[in-house]
Amino acid sequence: MTQTARKILTAPDGTPASRFAFGTMQFGGRADEAQSADMHAACRAAGINHFDTAWLYTDGRSEQILGRLIKDEREQLLIATKAGYTGGAGAANLRAQLDESRRRLGLDTVDVFYLHRFDPDTDLRETMDCFAALKDEGAIRYTGLSNFAAWQVMKAQMAGLASGIGVDILQPMYSLVKRQAEVEILPMCADQGIAAAPYSPLGGGLLTGKYARGGSGRITEDDGYRTRYGPAFMHEAAQRLAALAAERGTDPATLAVAWAAAHPAAPMPIISARTAQQLQPSLAALDFGMDTELYSAIEALSPRPAPATDRLEEQD
Repeated sequence: MTQTARKILTAPDGTPASRFAFGTMQFGGRADEAQSADMHAACRAAGINHFDTAWLYTDGRSEQILGRLIKDEREQLLIATKAGYTGGAGAANLRAQLDESRRRLGLDTVDVFYLHRFDPDTDLRETMDCFAALKDEGAIRYTGLSNFAAWQVMKAQMAGLASGIGVDILQPMYSLVKRQAEVEILPMCADQGIAAAPYSPLGGGLLTGKYARGGSGRITEDDGYRTRYGPAFMHEAAQRLAALAAERGTDPATLAVAWAAAHPAAPMPIISARTAQQLQPSLAALDFGMDTELYSAIEALSPRPAPATDRLEEQD
């Protein structure tokens, strides 16, 4: 099968998107404005120019804080936001939330506009036609989907044919303990030339090793995260990753992020944190040398998902 060249996203001035993105879900919540500014500055010092937020995050404070931080460098930055997590994927809702996001961010144009999740009650032709119109109007530059299955992405690709628009970037969950994206999502992105910006490369903080040390965070405080990262094999993988990191003289978070970034589909992991200090091990992954031997050693720490062909054979 011939693969399509992966789309290279750029900032308005033509600067290519950085190898990592920074997710601002904590801005205005677990991270106050000063902490948010420190993390933004640390990202810029490390060369990150891709910042991700959403209409839903911290009741709009995330977008407002990010908007204040990016004013002086707007043309060099790639700014992404998401809509439609609530209210559906209809054109009226997407436009209303995007308009509010642009006001909060202080932007006429958002670089990447994601549909935050699949909406089974809205015809994707309406959604993709809306994206096409927003591009034509200069309100957005790239079309994105978040939390979509591979079949849903391909359905969107087909739905966009009539209006001449396709999916530019996809935002799936991906980490050493959440590897389902390896089965169809990442191969599909490589085949279709869709950029991938996976979130939670640290597995909700599990792969930092802090929970094994008795630390607290979303996994101990949020029922959803506790369930998502509850299986014993995930905690065992985190412990083995921490041991491997100790042998290598590095931080487990550095290994986790560098490993996620090293997938052959060349994803751009979305890193995040509550403080600049907490962020440093993830930033260190930008310059970490991930060789084939180490990649394989990390890969062996958690179960490999069954390829789609194997799963079909099992059903037969």
